[in-house]
Amino acid sequence: MKAKIHITLKNGVLDPQGKAIENALDHLGFSGINQVRQGKYIELALDETSHDKASAQLKEMCEKLLANTVVENYQFELVD
Repeated sequence: MKAKIHITLKNGVLDPQGKAIENALDHLGFSGINQVRQGKYIELALDETSHDKASAQLKEMCEKLLANTVVENYQFELVD
């Protein structure tokens, strides 16, 4: 089973890297781009065959290591 995990900063948390990307795009001539937010994308393969058990494992992984839940949100998708 494959897991696709998206981690993003919560609304209201400053995103200096997103702001730098926004400024760089503007300097490259791409206009009309506002409020760029950046995040992380992680893929991993799980040996687990139960969707419920895999979801529980992923939730625990995200909350213990992959995401800083104080300032980040996460969501994941399981693909067979």
